[in-house]
Amino acid sequence: MDNENNLIKARREKAGILAESGVNLFSNTFTSPQPIKDILPRGETLAPESHEQDGGTYRVAGRIMSMRKFGKAAFFHIQDESGRIQIYARRDLLGDETFALFKKWDVGDIVGIEGKLFKTKTGELSIEAATLQMITKSLRPLPEKFHGLTDVETRYRQRYVDLVVNPEVRETFRKRVEIIRLIREFFTNRGFLEVETPMMQPVPGGATARPFKTHHNALDMDLFLRIAPELYLKRLLVGGFERVFEINRNFRNEGLSTRHNPEFTMLEFYQAYATYHDLMDLTEELISWLAYEVTGSMEITYQGVAVDLSPPWQRYTMDEALVHVAGIDPDILTDEGRVKALARDRGIVLQPGAGIGKAKTELFELEVEEKLINPTFITSYPTEVSPLARRNEEDPSVTDRFELFVTGREIANAFSELNDPMDQYERFARQIKDRGDDEEIHPELDHDYIRALEYGMPAAAGEGIGIDRLVMLLTDSPSIRDVILFPHLKPETGGGGKKKKKK
Repeated sequence: MDNENNLIKARREKAGILAESGVNLFSNTFTSPQPIKDILPRGETLAPESHEQDGGTYRVAGRIMSMRKFGKAAFFHIQDESGRIQIYARRDLLGDETFALFKKWDVGDIVGIEGKLFKTKTGELSIEAATLQMITKSLRPLPEKFHGLTDVETRYRQRYVDLVVNPEVRETFRKRVEIIRLIREFFTNRGFLEVETPMMQPVPGGATARPFKTHHNALDMDLFLRIAPELYLKRLLVGGFERVFEINRNFRNEGLSTRHNPEFTMLEFYQAYATYHDLMDLTEELISWLAYEVTGSMEITYQGVAVDLSPPWQRYTMDEALVHVAGIDPDILTDEGRVKALARDRGIVLQPGAGIGKAKTELFELEVEEKLINPTFITSYPTEVSPLARRNEEDPSVTDRFELFVTGREIANAFSELNDPMDQYERFARQIKDRGDDEEIHPELDHDYIRALEYGMPAAAGEGIGIDRLVMLLTDSPSIRDVILFPHLKPETGGGGKKKKKK
């Protein structure tokens, strides 16, 4: 820390000298630079130690990433969003005064250069600076050249530095943007309408999760940051839109982990006159296409494990997965007492009132999920744990629902939608009655949603896909924090992030 303070002090002293010499440390007069990536191809035909003969003056701007200073000359590299190039600064070309001020520049400064293109004797494309301009003086040093920014928490907390010094991080977020663009293209081309629904809701719904709560002063009412947009999107089906999707921010007041961030991005889409079987086919098509577009292959590697995303994908009912993956005797799964006993033997704590469906789901999460490496659809979720899904007409104890798992993680959740208002009301009421002290179940029933269903919602199927987890998969990122630009973190223990003590 003392060394860092000394470096900052030295930079501030340099900044003072430059300012006293008339240098604007934070200027905004160097405009319209050329992207470095557009200049690089110009050097492909240049021979070493030669200048471009028919080229003009190039105008570039960027951050200094390395610097080698000599008595009468210096080489340094600048980096813009598109690439990196070497700059050659000569005292005899720039003049004594300008060169003397230039020697007080530091790695991390943002600068502008104009000059001619040439290649050094080692064959590196460079710009010979005719003019130099300070754009922004950096008062803090970047991480050391050979060590970089490697501390994981510091990388997340200071993402702005992480992006500067780690090009692979920039590439991850470029891919994230591309994935979202492709998702929009996929659904728009299939006749889906992109919509926006409220992020502040009077009654949270559409998922089981603890919400964030706020208060609207003018209306004098509590509001909740949405945990899911589901109930509003299905209101749109009632209103006559038959294919809708939303790429949305959701908020859940839960813990932090490699898979969970309190604020996250979801894709949700709903299609009238479709079943969950239709959505399984659509999901296979979407994700395998995304993988090929982003990685060039449907066979990828995630954290050293090979994953084949080529359709068709494995499909199991929950009971079949418990038998074939977890090795549970199928006879046990028909007996509620034996299923609960098995769950307790495996260390699962069941809440009072939990039925066989809840016990099976807990066993599945414990014994099966992490073993599903290649994409696998799990269907026939118990009605007990699926309050918004349509009951299966042949077996009402389960629903027409699936979840998609890849590399042991849930990627998608979908079902044929429940559109019977009486059935929906009863399931909501029972869920609230049995909630106990479970803060993930909201104590208030969404009467307006029931009213919407009473007007008639067409038969439909809907799905939610976790964008962050999908990006993790397609960029080989081990943590959700690696694919969220500014993930939530615990407060820093010192400095500006330190909590104040209560008096």
